[in-house]
Amino acid sequence: MVPATSTTAPTDPPAPAPATPAASRPPRHSAVRHLGPNWYACVMGTAAVAVAGAALPAPVSALTGLRAACTAVWALAALTLVALLVARALHWTHHRDQARAHLLDPATAPFYGCLAMALLAVGGGALTVGRDWIGVRGAVVVDAVLFGAGTVVGLVAAVAVPYLMAVRHRVEPSMATPVWLLPLVAPMVSAALGPALVPYLPAGQARATLLLACFGMFGLSLLATLLMLPLVFGRLLTCGPLPLALTPTLFLVLGPLGQSTSAVGAFADRAPGVVPAPYSEGFGALAVLYGVPVTGFALLWLALATAHVVRARRAGMRFAMTWWAFTFPVGTCVTGAASLARHTGLACYGWLAVGLYGVLVAAWTVGAVGTARGALRGELLAAPQHGPGAPHPTAAAAT
Repeated sequence: MVPATSTTAPTDPPAPAPATPAASRPPRHSAVRHLGPNWYACVMGTAAVAVAGAALPAPVSALTGLRAACTAVWALAALTLVALLVARALHWTHHRDQARAHLLDPATAPFYGCLAMALLAVGGGALTVGRDWIGVRGAVVVDAVLFGAGTVVGLVAAVAVPYLMAVRHRVEPSMATPVWLLPLVAPMVSAALGPALVPYLPAGQARATLLLACFGMFGLSLLATLLMLPLVFGRLLTCGPLPLALTPTLFLVLGPLGQSTSAVGAFADRAPGVVPAPYSEGFGALAVLYGVPVTGFALLWLALATAHVVRARRAGMRFAMTWWAFTFPVGTCVTGAASLARHTGLACYGWLAVGLYGVLVAAWTVGAVGTARGALRGELLAAPQHGPGAPHPTAAAAT
């Protein structure tokens, strides 16, 4: 008997899948394509926790473990800064079209001020708490290098970003947000942190030059902020609340207020023996006569901004990178209040600094957890969802 043959043709082995064309593969370094300068806010907020903790009044700053914890947080900020500098270098190298788009976007360009402030904050932290790990000499070198680089970047941003906004960007009064303050605040950070380097310079001309240069940057930043702040406040009154994702940026207004109060206190601390007696005494008076009313306005704005954030949260505000606005500005208010506690001798300012530091630590914890979660999920590094073309202002700032 002849065996029956199968009526079905034998099945050929499956052909191997064609190789993926190089053009269809994800481009190298695609993960950093949408990494904007706003990410430097993570470094600023982290460094603020370290520097502000070391500035607290003596009974609190002397608590066991606090200084070690602040030093560890500073080290984290330094490592984050290095990682971001490398990532941003890859961004500019491989995604120049996107980098240029960021510069031409009025919602993103002001964040270049964050680069300067990140450099300055890590440098200042090196001399404040990092010296415990890297030694005084190493801390001075790190601070001097980062202070110089941050100051140059900050001064360039303070001129270039407003120039771009006037010449290349197309902005309207309804688009004004506290983000516009960022490049203008950077020189104030230099003014507040620069005096710490004064004792490490040769006595005489070098010390006086640095101190008065910082005072000049104080005036530069203060007057520029006074020009910009009415636009922000006027926009709130005439156009209503900010979009939900941008509401946390209202806390950015606290930055120039707290940082300028810290700056005048630093001038008063370093002026004796550096500038002639009448001026050194004047710096001491300025620390109180300027710092007290400005701190009062900062508390008023803190209450106003908090009310807006509570409203936005109830309306469904979700985590975005703008939540880092809750950190660095509050940190400047901590150092400002601590400065007033030293120069007035009033305990109420010391307790204000401690209370604000608690807010800062809580805000940093929420921001760090949210950023880590969003980065691991790829949400914070994804392309904006509004489609091709120029970034939408709200989306650009939120992501």
